[in-house]
Amino acid sequence: QVQLVESGGGLVQAGGSLRLSCVASGRTFSSYTMGWFRQAPGKDRAFVATIRRFTGFTDYSNFVKGRFTISRDNAKNTVYLQMNSLKPEDTAVYFCAASRASGGGAESEYDYWGQGTQVTVSS
Repeated sequence: QVQLVESGGGLVQAGGSLRLSCVASGRTFSSYTMGWFRQAPGKDRAFVATIRRFTGFTDYSNFVKGRFTISRDNAKNTVYLQMNSLKPEDTAVYFCAASRASGGGAESEYDYWGQGTQVTVSS
């Protein structure tokens, strides 16, 4: 069982930056592919970014590519999401997720989820 706790959300003006963190419990963090998803009001949860276990390969949704960066620190059991050039449409609850396999862009590929952290971008 893995528990995930996100932090770092808040209110920021358009064009600003935030860094989200997600700390995982347990001693096998490096064996999980980690992902970030987000859910805007009235919309389905959507894939944002993922970072593979072992290889560190990263992938992003088109709407954040070039602005967001996912990274991980296995020694700290933590995955990060650096968000730059934020836009009002980035406003959402951001969720961290862990996959025991290769992860990917679908929610069904992830086994554990955090409770989410709110990000609000004002215009």
